[in-house]
Amino acid sequence: MRPAARRGGRLLRAPRALRGARRAARGQGDGPRLHPLRRGRPERPGDHRRPGRARGPARASPVVNVLFVTLDQFRADSYGAAGHPLVTTPTLDRLAREGARLTRHYSQAAPCSPGRAALYTGTYQMNNRVVANGTPLDRRLDNLARVARRAGYDPTLFGYTDQGVDPVEAVGPDDPRLDDYDGVLPGFSVGLYLPNSQAGYIQYLRALGYDVGSGWEESVIDEPSRPAEHSLSAFLTDRFLGWLHRQESGWFAHLSYLRPHPPYAAAGEYSRLYDPRDVPSAIPPVEAGAQHPLHRAALRWPRTAAGDPGAVARLRAQYYGMVSEVDAQLGRVVEAVEARGEWGETLVVVTSDHGDQLGDHGLKEKLGFFPESYHIIGLWRDPRLGPRVVEHVTENVDLLATLAESLGLEAPVQCDGRSLAPLLEGREVEWRAAAHYEWDSRYLLLLGAQAPAPDVLAQRNLAVSVTDDLAYVQFGDGSYRCFDLAADPTWRTECTDADRVLAAAQTQLIWRQRHLRREGTDLLLTPERYGNWPADLRPALV
Repeated sequence: MRPAARRGGRLLRAPRALRGARRAARGQGDGPRLHPLRRGRPERPGDHRRPGRARGPARASPVVNVLFVTLDQFRADSYGAAGHPLVTTPTLDRLAREGARLTRHYSQAAPCSPGRAALYTGTYQMNNRVVANGTPLDRRLDNLARVARRAGYDPTLFGYTDQGVDPVEAVGPDDPRLDDYDGVLPGFSVGLYLPNSQAGYIQYLRALGYDVGSGWEESVIDEPSRPAEHSLSAFLTDRFLGWLHRQESGWFAHLSYLRPHPPYAAAGEYSRLYDPRDVPSAIPPVEAGAQHPLHRAALRWPRTAAGDPGAVARLRAQYYGMVSEVDAQLGRVVEAVEARGEWGETLVVVTSDHGDQLGDHGLKEKLGFFPESYHIIGLWRDPRLGPRVVEHVTENVDLLATLAESLGLEAPVQCDGRSLAPLLEGREVEWRAAAHYEWDSRYLLLLGAQAPAPDVLAQRNLAVSVTDDLAYVQFGDGSYRCFDLAADPTWRTECTDADRVLAAAQTQLIWRQRHLRREGTDLLLTPERYGNWPADLRPALV
């Protein structure tokens, strides 16, 4: 056997898929297990978490490399393959043509830390409890990086993961990790770390002669005045390409791009690429009397109020410019992988942590219950599978289970999502009928207060369930909204049919009950080890 590679001071085995391919080439086995049997868990009626144990069609070759990309704040409709009439995104369009385009793909929370916690751990916010930028991540939760490491990879981060340290790991009140939420997700090696301070990027800009302030916002607010080759996205791409040049096959990289996250200021020529007069119009808000109090408050808050139509048009033009610029940088990545001869053995995943209102309903940024903040880009390009448009509801919590299966591993028990394998392979399968996401605003009460009342905090949240014809929003204070999407898909018309509203409320309650944390709940401490015990903890058969 070829010796394991040493990376970053740690001795790692080659990835499972690569080891399987080598064994197959030597006549020692049939190659990697692409669809291993997982621990048996009962199906959840009405939710259909598990597709059963049927294997899909054989895949011709193993996936050797993994490119996992997040484009921050990228909503679902903002690229060419999704049908946008203005934005040009040749790289994303190519990935959509070569892989699976998930047309109804949703983030499970906003803003960044909550959205990423759901993505990285495969769990809903009600289970991972990361409710704000600054909420610690429970160290007991498994995650994407640890799964990749168990598969034999050295998962390497370029960018950020926005996950705060669990306080139980702190070494005292002066532990600097307690001062911010921009820590690195446990399990990742770091190729390029871009914390909130953006210290590395700012140092780079100053070395080029730019006068730049401190902090992430100051580092990018002036990007329109700088050439695109000096943008934050280009900086990240350059560092990744330098790293890639030093790697052998069998790499795993997470490229976490900030753009198209605000400030709404595209780099260089991309800031002038789209004329505000050409951008599509936004969905206007309903009249004040029909607005939920949260909506009214957001329309008064400068950070989330989008402004007049002219301001919205300018905002959108800059956002689309950022989309095209990060698409161009991703194109450099694709070209580099192709030049190495690895495109045919590289899995590419593109998603986001959340979306952006972009002026719809009078709002900008990401917040509240409207779908523009949660309906996001979703692309899964597996070279072993053909292209496909997936119109089922998919969620970011599904991606960890799908990745684990693609790498020949079981999905972590904690996963609220399910593997997308049957959809990616075109198999008929029962699937969820609704998308689910959550939003929590207790951070507004926590700021400036060291001990706010827990019962008050518990009311500052909402949960949303979206089907083809209804959107049901349950607020923590007991109020609700139910929108009739069959009559009006813009979420401006409420459903007045009490029976439909009650059914939607019950369906959401069932969803929450069926996704209560279950670690250990399928095990009984008995001599016989009743339950779903792993094989290494079962008693020997007599």
